[in-house]
Amino acid sequence: MAIVLLRHAPLAIEYQGRYNGWSDIDIDISLFDRSKCSDILDREFDYIYSSDLKRCVHTLELLGFDNIIQDESLREVRFKEHIEGKSFEEISKRDDFKESYLDSIESWHNYIADESLEEFEGRIESFLSKIDRDSDTLICTHAGVIYKICEILDIKLDNRVDYLDSIYLLLQN
Repeated sequence: MAIVLLRHAPLAIEYQGRYNGWSDIDIDISLFDRSKCSDILDREFDYIYSSDLKRCVHTLELLGFDNIIQDESLREVRFKEHIEGKSFEEISKRDDFKESYLDSIESWHNYIADESLEEFEGRIESFLSKIDRDSDTLICTHAGVIYKICEILDIKLDNRVDYLDSIYLLLQN
């Protein structure tokens, strides 16, 4: 089985570098670089999954994919209302922010997220358990979900996942 993880296309500049979790923000077509996806455009996929948020679905549509299976479980982590849409700089200036939150993934997640780390991971594991192990699958989703999938599958990423980056995973049954 092969899984290709694709991060959605860029958002408008004013939304980049922000915690945009479940906000349904569309991509900025003027920043869309189809050539970054040339390696996946010639491939045939048995299944094409997408987060149900516009930025993922629209990315796949612009790449010419159809038969997209939208799945809410592929959404980014759900951030707390007072964190959603904010930059790290804005968050770090909040009265309730403590430097110690940055000491671990767990403490940072607990501070910014409205769903626990266990809930987020469980949501992603549940999705992965539904995938046909004998298929080639394209998944368009968000950076946090891509990192979590790789963590669950014990795959180390060497670099940050940028807009329209794709990651190829070959998995054994």
